[in-house]
Amino acid sequence: MKACKQFRATKQTSIKDADAAEKPLSSGDKLKDKELVVGMAAEIAALQEMLYAGQQHKVLVVLQGIDTSGKDGTVKGVFNLVNPQGIQIADFKAPSTIERAHDYLWRVHQQVPRQGEIVVFNRSHYEDVLITMVHDWIDEAECERRYAQIRDFERMLAETGTTIIKCLLHISKDEQRDRLQERVDDPAKHWKFDMQDLEERKSWDKYQELFGKAINATDADHAPWYVIPANSKTHRNLAIASILLETLADLKLKPPAAKPELKGLKIT
Repeated sequence: MKACKQFRATKQTSIKDADAAEKPLSSGDKLKDKELVVGMAAEIAALQEMLYAGQQHKVLVVLQGIDTSGKDGTVKGVFNLVNPQGIQIADFKAPSTIERAHDYLWRVHQQVPRQGEIVVFNRSHYEDVLITMVHDWIDEAECERRYAQIRDFERMLAETGTTIIKCLLHISKDEQRDRLQERVDDPAKHWKFDMQDLEERKSWDKYQELFGKAINATDADHAPWYVIPANSKTHRNLAIASILLETLADLKLKPPAAKPELKGLKIT
């Protein structure tokens, strides 16, 4: 079964019922799976070169997930071989004073891909319907308005040539506990730990509920959601790389046509 079909969110997706430890693409050998990811990363890099050369398509990859779900690890594992000229990573943290003075999509729209470019959102505009609802900064009516605005925003991107891939990195609560504890126990990883992560962890069930609602409210054929079981870091990368390769293959990328004026040219 193709990865896009394997992980595609369905109507009434319930994140809390999804198995974060599932590994349907695994060979059963972790080393072989890691080697496969490296090979796929090289394929993605080659396709991105054609994407950049052709200047006809734009690709947006949204990585959404709770703290420690592996957004940074996905960027390193899947996109590490891509030429930096053709990829941008946008990391959306708490909005600045200037950003808060604009509508919530203002800063997001500035980061969408240009022709020939892949852009990866490490967190995204979905924060504005997730953390805001968890902390009651907006009410249900405003949340629904934002879902409608996000649907319109993504439809506009798709209609103007952007291919959208949205991945929810799904880990279990126990796995998050272990990853947070690893950061606490290793002084070299203290820079990754934020006490606020513990506060957000208290709202685990609420986040799982809201992830499901966000997916069901905004999943579309032109902006599909994929639920990625992410307890296994290797399998997480394998799944996302597979989805990206299938999506890029559908674009039927090829090098630009040869320039007739260069035929027979001799460099002296």
